[in-house]
Amino acid sequence: MPRFPLRALTLAAAAVLLAGCEYLPHRLDTAPATPAIPAATSGVIDANLDRGVRPQDDLFRYVNGGWLKANAIPADKTSYGIDGLLDDRNQDWLKALVEKAAASGAPGSEARKIGDLYAAYLDEAKLDSLGSKPLLPLLNRIDQLQSRKELPALFAEFDLVGITTPVGPYVHPDARDVSRYSLDLYQSGLGLPDRDFYTEKGERFEKLRGAYLDYVTALFKLVGEKHAGSKAKQVMAFETALAQQHWSKVENRDPVKTYNPRSLKALAKEAPGYDWSAWVAGLGVKTDAVVVSQPSYLKGYAKLVKHTPLSTLKAYAKLHAIAAAAPYLSQDFYAVHFALRRALTGVEQPLPRWKRGLRVVEGSVGEAMGKLYVAEHFPEASKQKVQALVGNLLKAYAQKVDTLDWMSPETKAKAKDKLAKFTVKVGYPDKWRDYSGLEIVAGDLLGNIQRSNRFDARYNLDKLGTPVRRDEWQMTPQTINAYYDPQQNEIVFPAAILQAPYFDAAADDAVNYGAIGAVIGHEISHGFDDEGSQFDGDGNLKDWWTKEDRERFTAKAQQLAEQFSAYEPVPGVHVNGELTLGENIADLAGIIIAYRAWEISLNGQPAPVIDGHSGAERFFAGYAQSWMTKVRDEALVTQLKSDPHAPAELRVNGVVVNVPAFQQTYGTKDGDKLYKAPAAIVSIW
Repeated sequence: MPRFPLRALTLAAAAVLLAGCEYLPHRLDTAPATPAIPAATSGVIDANLDRGVRPQDDLFRYVNGGWLKANAIPADKTSYGIDGLLDDRNQDWLKALVEKAAASGAPGSEARKIGDLYAAYLDEAKLDSLGSKPLLPLLNRIDQLQSRKELPALFAEFDLVGITTPVGPYVHPDARDVSRYSLDLYQSGLGLPDRDFYTEKGERFEKLRGAYLDYVTALFKLVGEKHAGSKAKQVMAFETALAQQHWSKVENRDPVKTYNPRSLKALAKEAPGYDWSAWVAGLGVKTDAVVVSQPSYLKGYAKLVKHTPLSTLKAYAKLHAIAAAAPYLSQDFYAVHFALRRALTGVEQPLPRWKRGLRVVEGSVGEAMGKLYVAEHFPEASKQKVQALVGNLLKAYAQKVDTLDWMSPETKAKAKDKLAKFTVKVGYPDKWRDYSGLEIVAGDLLGNIQRSNRFDARYNLDKLGTPVRRDEWQMTPQTINAYYDPQQNEIVFPAAILQAPYFDAAADDAVNYGAIGAVIGHEISHGFDDEGSQFDGDGNLKDWWTKEDRERFTAKAQQLAEQFSAYEPVPGVHVNGELTLGENIADLAGIIIAYRAWEISLNGQPAPVIDGHSGAERFFAGYAQSWMTKVRDEALVTQLKSDPHAPAELRVNGVVVNVPAFQQTYGTKDGDKLYKAPAAIVSIW
């Protein structure tokens, strides 16, 4: 799955689409005081080492401690780390590309669309003069609602323009037959990150709920809504009732439980009180069948709508219409939007407006920017070298399969068949997205955002009934990320992550295998973790393991879940070992297979000592420095409660304790904090 949290897709259930997400905290924007992108041949960032820490006790701080001590988290960041250095450079590159496009684009061209969208976001004076006016047509439509029967059509319109609704639609390859698309319905509708934020006890979550109530009240006041405080409480009560119907993050990781085909007639009987056919028709989709991700949620939602006053439902609709628009309106709206983000993440001030503007362009015409990006910043030689590295990783996986003590010969043969069917995408798509149908109007920021969301929604929904497009990418080339898609059985590595320190064509291979090699290994392994292993080599949801294999694997995985559940990164808040299990398995598999692939790359020759570091030391340094980051406690709590990834520090120390090569490289022994007796090591791959 993506190395960073996947940016919310207009209509996507991202956890279903991309089965293996890696997490690196939010991107950063201010370079640290000490250089962090190495130019030396070893690839190890010696200036960042803390030699007062023993790697046997804390590899994360040994490799990164010097930098962690020297650098604070900037006021406009929720976190700060190695990924931010890449993003800083990326932002500068993208800004130059966007400004060049704005100056040179002909009317109607992609370049002009990029330039006009960026300029519309930068025009604060115009946005301030408009205030809430761009929102009024939508708010007036909500005011005109006469009955609950009109809700499905309204919410379908919201889905098309990117406004949160209680049920989200998404068209994607059918889990049981990836040769065709299906329409998936999944739970949604919350303004806070996850159901636990509405139900969890304790002062921390009480304060967050208070901040959310203040946020809703403030947004209502900005549009002149009467009785803003009272309506905010009604919305909060309604969302809390929705949250109580939501499935947990752990439950949603089960691809079998979340695959529930239904005809619209059957859904109407199962979840009466809501006109599902009218909602589907409002999306402009012609189908009499859907796939339901959480059946009990839809039933609970329909019942809730039936018994909720229309005035409350209208207030809820208004809140989410305003919330979706707030980042693109006047500065007073943005201030309220940012206040909630500050409460949830601890960030102290917004990013500079030009950087926010780049993100707007990225979200609307991302592949158009990608074309410009790869033409200037992604050499073909890097693509070829990464493809060779991927080849060694796949070879290492095939070799490792033969040694697994928990996998039967029958399943091993099928595992190798799945490996052979992997699709590898590196750098950028072979076929670029066509934006000719997207209208961007100079000076109309909110209108452009809504038209862009509608364009993306239509692009997705219109896939229904067409051949599955296997050439698509879920990320743009300029995204510093990577992912595995189980339904396409593909691993994807955008151009932007193929830079130092993840990948440095000029550095020694050991660091590259420890960094980007572990990323590649992580993504490949998602095809064989507790979730991805339920999809076969063609991407179909099909159990190809024997019962005994599954039981042995589950027993090993449970050991890893228990290990991570014992970690308490913030006092009183533990890692959820079950929620993070797939990512933790992938991290462990990724580093072990990357180490084996590095050994293959040596062709039997010993690795040289460079700058005082042995080859194995460079490998583990490359791995640890790729996770160098600091995170605010507020953001960390949000991550622990809503994200399937462990904190960065634990993705180093919590992983290497189970890697025999690490124990051997540093000669760990009883009493060292990262020592594990051989019998206690969690060995999956």
